[in-house]
Amino acid sequence: MERRTLLKIGTAAVPALFITTAAAGCSSSGGSGESGTPTITMLVLGDKPTNGHLESMLEKLNPLLLDKAQAQLALYYVEWADWQTQYNVQLLSGDGSIDLIGTATDWLFAWDNATKGAFLELDEALLQENAPKTWAQVDEDGHWDLAKLEDVIYFAPEDAYTQYTNHGFFYRGDWATEAGFADGTITKFEDFTTYFQWVKDNKPEAYPWDVAGSNAAVLDGYIAGHGDFQTLQGVSAGNYYPLHTTESAPTTVTSWLMEGTLLQEAAEIAKQWNDLGVWREDALNYDGDTRELFYAGLSGADQHHTQTFLTGIVYNMNEKQKGSDPKFFYWGSENGNFFKDLKTHGAMAVSATSANPEKALAVYDTLRNDEECYRLINFGIEGTDYVVTDDDKLDYPEGYDPSTDGLGANFWYGRMDDFELDKVTDAENKWDVYAELDKVAKEYPYETLVIDQNAFAPSLSAVSGVLAEYLPQLQYGKYDDPAAAIEEMRSALDSAGLGDIISAVQEQMDTWAEDNPIS
Repeated sequence: MERRTLLKIGTAAVPALFITTAAAGCSSSGGSGESGTPTITMLVLGDKPTNGHLESMLEKLNPLLLDKAQAQLALYYVEWADWQTQYNVQLLSGDGSIDLIGTATDWLFAWDNATKGAFLELDEALLQENAPKTWAQVDEDGHWDLAKLEDVIYFAPEDAYTQYTNHGFFYRGDWATEAGFADGTITKFEDFTTYFQWVKDNKPEAYPWDVAGSNAAVLDGYIAGHGDFQTLQGVSAGNYYPLHTTESAPTTVTSWLMEGTLLQEAAEIAKQWNDLGVWREDALNYDGDTRELFYAGLSGADQHHTQTFLTGIVYNMNEKQKGSDPKFFYWGSENGNFFKDLKTHGAMAVSATSANPEKALAVYDTLRNDEECYRLINFGIEGTDYVVTDDDKLDYPEGYDPSTDGLGANFWYGRMDDFELDKVTDAENKWDVYAELDKVAKEYPYETLVIDQNAFAPSLSAVSGVLAEYLPQLQYGKYDDPAAAIEEMRSALDSAGLGDIISAVQEQMDTWAEDNPIS
């Protein structure tokens, strides 16, 4: 198959760097310390920690990397405020400041950024020589095809790590019980109206759901559980994924943005919640830490995924809100319309402008496959950031508070089950929950479908502008007449060319489906 010729990217405005390195005299990407050793800068998502734990960890890690990979590591943080925009701006800046890029095909626009020239083409010889352990494991498991675009590898998948990142509500079982739900268990999305009303009436110090920015997800949450729409992860319009299929017609490309009644039903619920005062009036622009407010008893709900619930929410709520009985309602639970994680939900790419791609791969291979380095980047310093119990579980030192003492390295792009430790703070039923989800979660059928967006890129940009105008307001119930707003949006999407995009992707779907039948 012919190799893709990547687009040339011009220089864009670059956000302020949040570089953390523990080695004195070291610059970022391609730079050298006093010894001339390259410093490899890795882009990660998340707020840069300020408690000193990360710097201390790097002081331990970098001598090991110098020995094992002949390079050292610095971290570049794209912080959560406006992260979608800042992430893409930095990737396409072309300034050479980044070597390794944390990416994903479902939430970090991996294919889009690959086609725009942000990632280095990784030929097999380059990987085998500089990341031999990663190459061998992914090759043995047969997963390199998941990282290929027109037969070219663009990243290493995080394919040997167990997680569920299907989203939903965290809420308080104690409050839900008082609101009239048996055992404090809510089983329908729309029943959260009753729960939120109870919180509003009985807990005046708390917001029913203190949510901020793009995290509302009311539309997605409702639609997942009330239809069989499936999101096509391969095409993003800005921060949105506008294309779908249905389980009943899995090779027919459509969009719930353009057809059906589910969007209006969801938007009506969002308006009802907004009118009720479920969230703060300025939620769209609020940038406070709403999870900490949930832990403080000042919010009746939070929103993220199963992994967060089992490995953080349960422990923190039980510690900080005694008797709160934290529970999780995941989108699509009503009808089983949710998926197992993609093996490319986390992945690591090399920047196309890296001055040291070989060393970048060597550093990544070491972080991923050397247990001592793995524990440092993921857990921190033993005895300071964590301890290991007699039954081989990860615990924390006395007085440790994960909200303030966390390491924050956010290495979500190369974790391995072989080196993971169950935490004493994990929910006791974590593996039981995984087993139950495994029984009912669907396999995402399009993991090898890579959509060429070049032909409709201008229309996709126009669609992005329309969605950015309407969807946040619909999510937060800010339109007095949601039905009229949806009609306007659909007309604007039609004018922007969403119908043409659907037709173009349908052609590619048809070609792909010839060799990839969906049973």
